[in-house]
Formats: sequence, C-alpha cells, structure tokens
Amino acid sequence: MAPTPDSNTPDPNTPGSTTPTPLTLKPGTPWSDAWRRARTAAPEAFQDDRVLNLWAGRWHKDGRALPATSPIDGTPIAGPPRLDAPTAQQAVRASLDQHRAWRHIPLPERGARVSATLDALTEHRELLALLLVWEIGKPWRLAQADVDRAIDGVRWYVDTIDTMLENRTPLPGPVSNIASWNYPMSVLVHAMLVQALAGNAVIAKTPTDGGVACLTLAAALAVREGIPVTLVSGSGGELSEALVRSPEIGCVSFVGGRDTGARIATAVADLGKRHILEQEGLNTWGVWNFTDWDALSSVIPKLFDYGKQRCTAYPRFVVQRTLFDQFLAAYLPAVRSVRTGHPLAVEHPEDALPALDFGPLINAAKAKELGDQVVEAIDRGAVPLHRATLADGRFLPGQDTSAYLPPVTLLNPPPSSPLFHAEPFGPVDTIVLVDTEAELLAAMNASNGALVATLSTDDAGTYDRLAPHIRAFKVGRGKPRSRGDREELFGGFGASWHGAFVGGELLVRAVTEGPERERAPGNFPAYQLIP
Repeated sequence: MAPTPDSNTPDPNTPGSTTPTPLTLKPGTPWSDAWRRARTAAPEAFQDDRVLNLWAGRWHKDGRALPATSPIDGTPIAGPPRLDAPTAQQAVRASLDQHRAWRHIPLPERGARVSATLDALTEHRELLALLLVWEIGKPWRLAQADVDRAIDGVRWYVDTIDTMLENRTPLPGPVSNIASWNYPMSVLVHAMLVQALAGNAVIAKTPTDGGVACLTLAAALAVREGIPVTLVSGSGGELSEALVRSPEIGCVSFVGGRDTGARIATAVADLGKRHILEQEGLNTWGVWNFTDWDALSSVIPKLFDYGKQRCTAYPRFVVQRTLFDQFLAAYLPAVRSVRTGHPLAVEHPEDALPALDFGPLINAAKAKELGDQVVEAIDRGAVPLHRATLADGRFLPGQDTSAYLPPVTLLNPPPSSPLFHAEPFGPVDTIVLVDTEAELLAAMNASNGALVATLSTDDAGTYDRLAPHIRAFKVGRGKPRSRGDREELFGGFGASWHGAFVGGELLVRAVTEGPERERAPGNFPAYQLIP
C-alpha cells in the first residue's frame, strides 16, 4: 500500500511557505471501534472492558485483569486476565479430557472444522489486523500480513496433511504453547491450528506484553467450530508448573527469549517431555569481497520491518574493513529512508493508512531500555554512525511517543555492551569490521547460534566455502532469510533452538508419534539431527 503524499496548506504567518496538515486518526480505527467490533463478533469472549479465559470448552470470567495501554499512543486497552496456578492446573486437566476425545475424530472431520475456522478468520481479517495494530504496534500492512500468513499457511496443511500423518498418531496429551507477542497469528495461531489438525487439543498462554484481544477473537472463532482450544493468561512463573511440568502435557512449544527458554529446556529435559523451543540469536549479515551495492541498499529498509522486533531480524553487519567506505555509501541513504510513526494517522479521512516500516516498540519500558543501552555503548567507545530523531516521524499532535525509538547505527559496540552479543529486538544496527575470513566467521557466530544469517560476496566459491561454518539454521547469499511458510523447514543452531525443528512435515512430526525409536530432527540433549 503506497503512502499518501503529504498535503500542505499555506502558512499565513510566512508568505510563500506551507505547513503540513495535522494528522488525525483514520475514521473507524480508534481502539473503541475495534473493541466494539470484537464484542459484536464474539460476545461470549469479551465482557465490558475485559477479555475472558477459555478452558473446558467455556469462557470464564476468572483471573485478575491487569490494566494495559497501547504502545502506539498510550491509549488504555484490554489487559490479560491473569489466572492463578490452581486454576491453570484445572484448565490443563480439562484440556486432557478434550484431547482424549478429539484424537479419535477422523481426519476429514478435523480438516473440515479447521477449514471452517479459517473461513471465519478470513471473514474477520481486518478486525484481527486492527487489534494487532493497537495491541502490539504493527503497521497496517504488516498486521494484515500476519493474519494472512496464518490463514494461508494452515490451508496448505489442510490440503497436504494426509500423507504427513501416515503411520502417525496424536500425542498422549495436549500441546502447550507459550509464545512471544510479536507474531500472534502467523506463529502462534498457525501452530495451534496445525497441532489440532494433527489430532491434538491445544493450550496457549497469551503473551504478557500484548495480543490478548486478537488471540481471544481467533480462539472464539475456532472453538465455535469445535476445535479443542484452551486460552489462558498469567505470569510465566505462576503458570509454568501447569503449562510446562504437568504430566498431562504431551508437548511444550515455546517461542521467546533465551533466559525463559533455558528454564523451560531444563524442565522438559528433566521430564523427558516432547518440546519445541525457539529462542533468539544474533542474526548477522556478512559482507566480504562484494561489489553489488545497489542490491544491498535496496534491501536495507526491508530489514527494518516491524522495527526489527522479529526473530529473523538482522541487527548485526560484519563488514570487511577495506569495503567499509563503500558499505556506508550504500547503507546510510537506505537507513535514512526508513519511515516510522503512528500506524493509524492520516491527513484526511479518505486517505489510505500510511505505509510505514515500523511504529512503536512493544512498550515504553523496552524503548527506554534499548535507548539506555545505546547511550551506554557510546560512552564505552561505540561510534554513532546514524541517529534518526522522532521529528522525522508521522505522529498525531501531542501524542505520547514514549514507546518509539528512531533507528540507530553503531560502529564497534564494546564487548561489555549487551548490543555486542545479544539481539536488541529493536531498530538498532551494529557494525563490526574485520580483516580476515577467520575474523568474519568469529564475528558472525558471536551469539553461539542463530536462526538465520546472510553472506554477501561476489564469488560463489567463497560463499560455498564459508557458509557451512556460519552457525545459523538458514544462510542466504546476498538475500535475507526468514522462517518461511508451508513446506520450508525452520530451526536453529546452538543456544537459539532446543528440541524438534518445525516447518512442513517436521511440524506435524513434532506433534505426533511415529515408529518406535524414531528420532526427530532437532537439537536434543542426547543428539543433534539436521534434516
């Protein structure tokens, strides 16, 4: 969707000058409208100013509803109704009862119910996307893409899963899903529906930081079609015993940070429980003996989608020192073109929503934390190469911008900085200069494993020689890699992933049982098996 050109009106105080037209919320997009539409679409799941928990096939007004605000502009929105541990345990036991019934439903009927759910999600596509915009700050284009990828990806499984399930059976218990807030539909809902299609009841914990209303609407549409979904809210510490360690759980699927993932990995290893643990890594982009700067420059703005708040973002460039001047000549104009601002702000009511690269970070605390890390890194010797300002963004007059962080690029972050070895999960790029191939590989492998990486080099032989030594599950040549959809596999190396790999047939294998002594591809305590 192309942005609408800026409109200008004459400034009466300065002859011949113009002033920008003040921005306003596009009609039909305020949170109050989105909330009203959600209550109309699923009145059983939304009550007054709160969402409900879903367990035992019914919606419950239990749990303590926490206050929440939108990262976009501080607007009050619905917060998660946090359950206590005993209630969560009841929900898990009820899910096991659902699982024991659902696993015997014939595949054609399961497929029909999942297809009906996808039809309902398609009908409410724009509302689901609008809820995502308010809850996690995604620009309109990216919010719609999140919904579409969930729907299209699950449809592919409905059409192809028959052969994937040959000689396989559902797990002995439901799948417990604990996922981060950044892709509620294309990661979490997608996984839940495929797990159900494979014959399992599914449990999901709503992310603490956002997405509860969108997930509640999606779950309501699914449970209407008879899908055995449980959706609960609560703190990880409070609900971990029920959602991770309960003997009723057949598999734990986690997407999130390394600290929480490590604790879950320890728990599931002790219990010998089936698990899928996707964790972040410092995904890197190497530049070595390279000359196609136009190609690199064209991709830089795309790498800022959703403010790099994605598991496959590229926040680190490792650049051959002798190419640094040419790299900067390509990089700086591209990063200066990145657009941020209020995702729903327009100049005129009839205008299309703006085509932004990203809006706010997930909350003001994250923006401050990352901003403080930038300041500290500079104090310790990092060189600021680019620092945008919020004055360059599109905002409503006087709006709260505390969750926004404009793009920053630092050269040579100090080893003492978190920006040196960890994924920032925000629009902060770091650049490290190297002189040898050995230094290049060491710098690209700084985080002990990653999900994706890219190497830009003119020579195919150089790529073929170096790529196998980059500790990332997917390595691209001059192009970014992503999770992928449908048949494309996904996993990680090192500390970025524990347990079964997913994607295509592997996602189905991860949540079903096959031949005796089958070894699933993945990273396990006793072995690593690369597909």
